[in-house]
Amino acid sequence: MQFKNRLFWSLIAAGGLVVLLGLFAAHLMEEHGHIITGMNNQIVWGLPHVFAIFMIVAASGVLNVASIGSVFGKAVYKARAPLSGLLSIALLAGGLTVLMLDLGRPDRVMVAATNYNPTSVFAWNVLLYSGLFGLVSVYLWTMMEQRMNPWSRPAGLAVFVWRFILTTGTGLIFAFLVARQAYGSALLPPMFIVISFAWGLAVFHVAQSAIYAWSGKEHAPDIVKRMGNLLGIFVMAALYFVAAYHLTNLYFAHQSGFERFILIDGGLYPRLFWWGYGLLGNLLPLVLIFHPSLGKTRSVVAASLLVILGGFALLYVFVIGGQAYPLSIFPGYAASSSFGDGQIAQYSPSLPEFLLGFGGLGIAFLITTASVRVLDFMPHDKPHIAD
Repeated sequence: MQFKNRLFWSLIAAGGLVVLLGLFAAHLMEEHGHIITGMNNQIVWGLPHVFAIFMIVAASGVLNVASIGSVFGKAVYKARAPLSGLLSIALLAGGLTVLMLDLGRPDRVMVAATNYNPTSVFAWNVLLYSGLFGLVSVYLWTMMEQRMNPWSRPAGLAVFVWRFILTTGTGLIFAFLVARQAYGSALLPPMFIVISFAWGLAVFHVAQSAIYAWSGKEHAPDIVKRMGNLLGIFVMAALYFVAAYHLTNLYFAHQSGFERFILIDGGLYPRLFWWGYGLLGNLLPLVLIFHPSLGKTRSVVAASLLVILGGFALLYVFVIGGQAYPLSIFPGYAASSSFGDGQIAQYSPSLPEFLLGFGGLGIAFLITTASVRVLDFMPHDKPHIAD
């Protein structure tokens, strides 16, 4: 017990240090401006946005575990619904913190709060994020308070619907953004929904395994295999949508230059796409999950970590690469100006950007670690579950 206490406070101290470094980075960016980052007039969403978008999308996807349990009545997943809800709140809090601190003037959020613009998809997301916090909190209450248990399924259904709307809203941010060659596609909202399933379940596997190791518990092999197979299905579905998105772009002549940049000629971006997302984020996890001699807990956790790394690689290519490629304002003509029109934008993330991004992960880590210590979020599997 004493060892576990020391481990807990060590984890809290480590997580707190990461958060403080992230806040220090935000302070530097506030004091000196974004000139100390790698961002510029062409690339205004940098590495912190990659971290923020990943955590927000994963916060929606991790609720899939709770939805399968509460909405579809699967006992194995229902036992994990409280941890699923906790991870959703933690990831969303971390992601939104990074998002707000990366704006340069986070105090301006009060302008958005007091002057609501219903025609802006960003304004929609303010309501969607707030709504998810509230609904998941109520959902956790219905699961953990015995007298509220009869309301658990309706609350789970509300969360199930809301998270679909929220992830659709995240995809619409890019789908409505026609001023970049990479975006403006109707495939993006469903693509974000499907990749959220894979990323959320991968985060859940890693978090659950870490908590089990900390508590000295072991996974039931049949449950690990079942959830690992589900992760494999989600990974293949996400890969299908990403492939469909790029194939659709390749079909249109005005997108061929962008696709060649992302997939072949873009230097870092093709390498991250093929090696980071394609190989490490998809093929290797599928081998680890479905190989007959593998599929054990360590293999599934390793596959989950690779899916997470592949997710970051994909978002880096999508967010940064999508801004780096110049908009074809006049198809068939070359455009140039003193503002760099028609040129590939250069971007190298700075140390404050890394620190701010990891600070968001630190916030999610602290919330999860402290909450698991204080309240009973751990799964309690019943023997001989027959579903």
